[in-house]
Amino acid sequence: MVLIIKYNSIFVNDIQNELVMAHFPSSAYKNDTICAIATPPGSGAVAILRLSGKDSLSSALKLFEAAASPVTPENIRSHHLYFGKVVFKGEVVDEVLLSYFKAPHSYTAEDVIEISCHGSEFIQQKLIEIFLQLGIRFAEPGEFTMRAFLNGRLDLSQAEGVADLIASQSVTAHRLAMNQMRGGFSTKINELREKLVGFAALIELELDFSEEDVEFANRSQFSKLIREIESELTLLIDSFKVGNVIRKGIPVAIIGKPNAGKSTLLNAILNEEKAIVSEIPGTTRDAIEDTIVIGGYNFRFIDTAGLRATEETIETMGIEKTYDKINEASLILYTCDISETDDQAIEEILEEFKHYIEDENKHFILVGNKIDMLSEIPPHLKEILNLETIFVSAKRKENIHLLAETLVARVKKESISNDVIVSNSRHYEALQLALEAIEAVERAFENNLPTDLIAIDIRQALHNLGTITGEVTTNEVLDTIFSKFCIGK
Repeated sequence: MVLIIKYNSIFVNDIQNELVMAHFPSSAYKNDTICAIATPPGSGAVAILRLSGKDSLSSALKLFEAAASPVTPENIRSHHLYFGKVVFKGEVVDEVLLSYFKAPHSYTAEDVIEISCHGSEFIQQKLIEIFLQLGIRFAEPGEFTMRAFLNGRLDLSQAEGVADLIASQSVTAHRLAMNQMRGGFSTKINELREKLVGFAALIELELDFSEEDVEFANRSQFSKLIREIESELTLLIDSFKVGNVIRKGIPVAIIGKPNAGKSTLLNAILNEEKAIVSEIPGTTRDAIEDTIVIGGYNFRFIDTAGLRATEETIETMGIEKTYDKINEASLILYTCDISETDDQAIEEILEEFKHYIEDENKHFILVGNKIDMLSEIPPHLKEILNLETIFVSAKRKENIHLLAETLVARVKKESISNDVIVSNSRHYEALQLALEAIEAVERAFENNLPTDLIAIDIRQALHNLGTITGEVTTNEVLDTIFSKFCIGK
């Protein structure tokens, strides 16, 4: 795979200008054409074969016979569909629809051909084999999107948004990915960089005139700018807590003592028999996980082993894993058998899980299960409960909707009003590094440190912000990002 490294430098004689120099290890990617199936593997009604590169049109027209008038490189129209058949060595392979996207108005900014054929695995494989015989290369994972990045069609953040969009499993994850793919996050990062670039150029200019002891950058204005950037970076970093769980699914740990009805509760929430339910204590030995979309949010529920003292080795391992899942979870549902729980038991729960209850990164909900075993909720329980509590019957699926509404309301409460939400751990790390550099600049001003030291930290902040959009990157980073894509994307 051919990769690109972009370097960023500042023209001090033109403080508004940034020079981005692209160094290509090889021009091979410019000179070859790639192909891949763009639809999911397996048989289906329709499959799409995608080609990109300078030879995509000529190669496709060697095989395509239009049903109407002949299609040639001279008369084919971009962004139009043509019905016909693929013929190779006198044999009709399939009836297809062919579309042509002329560079630079295509996904990759190169000439792109898409052939819609019948979804037979044999036909798909046959078409790939034919194009390979014509000298077309099989695409590597994410290479179409990588070419879009290399050709300036997308920046790196937008390219990652494409992958997130494909993987989105809920309305909120979809919206998050769409905003990133359309450049919402990139716009914010570029705004931050532009704010820094002007003053950074003046600081660099001061270094060239260090002997004259002049100041081109207004220190008070620059200090104000640094504080503004610091505030915006902090807001973006804080949004990662919400963005990460939206992207990966909000982890909800269902915990409690054996036979409290945890597995039954999981089955009721999922509306399927996911976990084995038994009256025998300690049935659940390992964590059972499944996801469901509720109110547009993707929740990942985790049924865990019952919490109790035991000498049974396997059950002990399961209980240890339960505490691991509690640490990972954003929401904790402590399930208790309300028909057997008294004041002392509740107090023990509050004391044992005090650390998690007071953790601002978690939300602890007490689920009083098995209300079907009671004629009414004991009044004394209501008096001592200082936790958010929901009474349900998992067996009869009573009040499960109230639990679902509570979970959604909690997530919405924690959501950040900021339109730009960080959901990518790579972006999160880069923002943290940029914030550290900005804080160093702020300290440098407060301590009246030399200009050359201030310039180093400013460059570092610009560098870290540049790694998000791909203004600054390495082969290793690009390899890691695009290798996670499917072949046809």
